[in-house]
Amino acid sequence: MGRIVVVAEKPSVARDIARVLKAGSSAEGFLYNDTYAVTWAIGHLVALCEPGEMNEAWKKWSFDTLPMLPTDMKKNVLPKTKKQFNVIKKLICDKNTDSVICATDSGREGELIFRLIYDMAGCRKPAKRLWVSSMTDEALKEGFAGMKDIGYYDTLYQSARCRSEADWLVGMNASRAFTLKYGVKLSIGRVQTPTLAILVKRRKEIENFVPDTYFEVNVDYPDFKAQWYDEKNKTTRIKEKDKADAIAAKIKGKTALIQDVTTERKSQIAPQLYDLTTLQRDANSYYGLSAAKTLDIAQSLYEKYKLITYPRTDSKCLPEDMTGKIQTAVRNLPQQYKGFAGKLLEKGFPHPKRVFDNTKITDHHAIVTTGKAVPSGLPELEGKIFDLVARRQIAAFYPQYLYDATTILARCEGETLRSTGTMVADKGWKEVYEGLGKEKKQDAPLPSVQKGDMRDVKKAQVKEKKTEPPKPHTEASLLSQMENAGREIEDEALRESMRDSGLGTPATRAAIIERLIEVGYAKRQAKNIVATDKGVHLIEVVPAELSSPETTGKWERALNLIYQGKMEPERFRGSIDRFSAFLVDFAKTKAPKEAGFAPEARVYKTNAYVPGVKCPLCGERIIENERAFGCSKWREGCKFTIWRNAGERMGAPLIDKKMLKALLTQGKAETENGVFVFKEAKVTFLPNVKTHEMIGN
Repeated sequence: MGRIVVVAEKPSVARDIARVLKAGSSAEGFLYNDTYAVTWAIGHLVALCEPGEMNEAWKKWSFDTLPMLPTDMKKNVLPKTKKQFNVIKKLICDKNTDSVICATDSGREGELIFRLIYDMAGCRKPAKRLWVSSMTDEALKEGFAGMKDIGYYDTLYQSARCRSEADWLVGMNASRAFTLKYGVKLSIGRVQTPTLAILVKRRKEIENFVPDTYFEVNVDYPDFKAQWYDEKNKTTRIKEKDKADAIAAKIKGKTALIQDVTTERKSQIAPQLYDLTTLQRDANSYYGLSAAKTLDIAQSLYEKYKLITYPRTDSKCLPEDMTGKIQTAVRNLPQQYKGFAGKLLEKGFPHPKRVFDNTKITDHHAIVTTGKAVPSGLPELEGKIFDLVARRQIAAFYPQYLYDATTILARCEGETLRSTGTMVADKGWKEVYEGLGKEKKQDAPLPSVQKGDMRDVKKAQVKEKKTEPPKPHTEASLLSQMENAGREIEDEALRESMRDSGLGTPATRAAIIERLIEVGYAKRQAKNIVATDKGVHLIEVVPAELSSPETTGKWERALNLIYQGKMEPERFRGSIDRFSAFLVDFAKTKAPKEAGFAPEARVYKTNAYVPGVKCPLCGERIIENERAFGCSKWREGCKFTIWRNAGERMGAPLIDKKMLKALLTQGKAETENGVFVFKEAKVTFLPNVKTHEMIGN
């Protein structure tokens, strides 16, 4: 009998699998025993080629070569991880290998990682799929016992492939088209651009906000407080100061008659279990953690410590047959949770439909703890995220939070005065969160008052207030907007169809936010994320179809339909091709000629030496700064300088160290839209003719 090769997504996962399979011997790039060889990817080992690798004509940036719509989306092995790819290829194609097991992350992206490796290696061996939501030994053993043939997941792969190709087609075509139009490097994506539009919209709302001044009359009784209240318009706001002053003067020192006292029992149902997005939002609200950092920590808790289940999930429910497992996990929580957990366990563990619902589960169930003992040396941030998951896991089964909301209406000199207060009736699930903060401040309880009682108005003060602009987005609020992007669509039928769609997926939203910051479209300001001028200008020039969540929401829904086997991939690809062509035409013919983009700037180490090159005038070392390369002996009079933006007006990119070396050693440096030439200590840029003509328009 031959060997079975298991391909994991990361080395840490491979080690866990190897331990379960008792594959304890090691070789370069894999672990093994007589039956199994367990190897690993390092994320993506294979990717779609760059345009110039797909078609020689696409090396040059020119409107003449757009749109780029390859019929064969060629792939290549990523150079940085080629060595590990070769290890996997040799193992899975070996004549002694009988079959292969895909053990990459159980989701769309994990499926793509394996399929690209399998196809690029030319492997034809039978393959099965390991699908797990937890990395505990028990879960892995169950997963191996219940594996399905890889063909069962073909629609998941087709969905992943279509997503990857759509990102390439829209991103490459739109980025090149708008970069050529404005002579500034612009990165455009089918998800990142509408996400940026959310930030730009909020920035403009804040900048265009005009505060409105209004007044309130605050009243002090001997034992509680009240406010003047317009019962007709249901407001405490008064537009004119004279009117507010007159009301205050009229009632001050007078007696108010209690006319009505109403108390209403209200409730707040317990929150659902975490999916990734809600966990990221809470981690940002409680601890200021970025979405990307939270995902890294959650992944560590899943892979390294085995303390939580698979984090990259969009589900907030559990399978209906998981009651026993979740009960055990709650029972095994650390000592600090025993008091809360005991209340659930002593009364018989509940089985609410809003927690256990098979119809609400897609690839993975909600994030919960595994029941594994928490190690004493757990890092602080891992401890905080585990705490959030543990508390939510308990709170989801707790009863409702109940409180009594009381309203007192009084009349004084013909004016209505209103008081509101709350009294907690049952802490319910909120008991689990006591001490964490972040709870909204509620009105203080009111004293016992009866209809017909009298109260003296000791004070009546006018307070001037102003309406406030919307707050800048935090990562928590931005994630919420991305998740619920379809809710603002006016078309009711489309809005309903997009109810379960949004911008990106829980697994990709953090990376999208980081990408916006990386390319200079957004920046962090304390806990906020705000659009930059560059981001604003981009949204101002791209078509609404690209910046609208409606378009991306439709695509995400289509990708889900492909996964469900309800849409052919070719139909989706056709729509992406048409959209890519539309974007190129829009940039070329409809986008405004001027957009206000500032010249690009990069951050460099000031006066750092550039290795491998010498000054062509005096032979000394060359140093760099943000603006230029120059001779290290400039203080002694050497005039050699090459400005980074030497060809900027001609649409050239900024000169980097690689280009500098080519200029000084070969006399020229080729770029995708022209050539830099170095002659007689001067740099000249010769653009591709068509590119230059378009940039000049």
